[in-house]
Amino acid sequence: MKALQSTTSNSAGKARVAAPATFALPDAGDATREFQFSDADFRGLVDLAYQFAGIALSDSKRNLVYSRLSRRLRVLGMKSFSDYREYLEATESERENFINAISTNLTKFFRESHHFDHFRDEVAIPFSRNRSTSRLRVWSAGCSSGEEPHTIAMVLKREIRDVERQDVRILATDIDTEMVARGTRGEYPENSLDEVPRAYQEYFERAPGKANTLVVNRSVRSLIAFKRLNLMETWPFKGPFDAIFCRNVMIYFDAPTKAQLIERFTEKIRPGGFLYIGHSESLNGAHPGISLVGRTIYRRV
Repeated sequence: MKALQSTTSNSAGKARVAAPATFALPDAGDATREFQFSDADFRGLVDLAYQFAGIALSDSKRNLVYSRLSRRLRVLGMKSFSDYREYLEATESERENFINAISTNLTKFFRESHHFDHFRDEVAIPFSRNRSTSRLRVWSAGCSSGEEPHTIAMVLKREIRDVERQDVRILATDIDTEMVARGTRGEYPENSLDEVPRAYQEYFERAPGKANTLVVNRSVRSLIAFKRLNLMETWPFKGPFDAIFCRNVMIYFDAPTKAQLIERFTEKIRPGGFLYIGHSESLNGAHPGISLVGRTIYRRV
């Protein structure tokens, strides 16, 4: 299948990918705003979010877009969103800041815990018992600040006692470079431990020199490679993966984008491997190659 890629306008005249059409909104309230923010500005930024990252922003996100991107205008010393749109289209390096600003990152350790129970029983424990299988690969796609891949790593560490000597690796990717950096550090507020079952709390330590901060044990962090990745672009790895976690990411995509992404995930999962999606997500119909085997859990046929 052809890889999903973002399309941007350039001097060669390539076609622009537009976000799905929505109803026009009146230019209301601009007089009370710090920056000029017209309906054309909002629509233009919606289109750019769809081009660069496949993110489909609804009309309800208008105030969020204004609030998040106003910070970028202040940093750049700009007076209007019209100026920012021109700068964004002309300056490739700003696109990363743009995506970072509009991305929502909400996560916690052991979120949707039934996924990790299933992963433990169907992936981690079978691997620990069947040493004829020499390789285990897991992908946390849309890893945010790293709680998900660290949870995966803790499950593997607990169930595979000699995991450091096995060919076991977790790939953790996110489009937001700030989140990738946070995940790599593995540092979290002390109250993050409230979400962690007691059996797994041994994998946290006090962060040196930082009050009220914990750090994930190095033996757990060593299982994970954090990388920046835009899911809409070419994936620079082959797989296959024994499990892919892509949870609460596809809610930002429209139906065609989501369908193609599921197809690409399926191609990267080994036969018998699993795909875990968010509790509020659905696949919108059948997808050849995977079947539902649990609550928001799919298996590669």
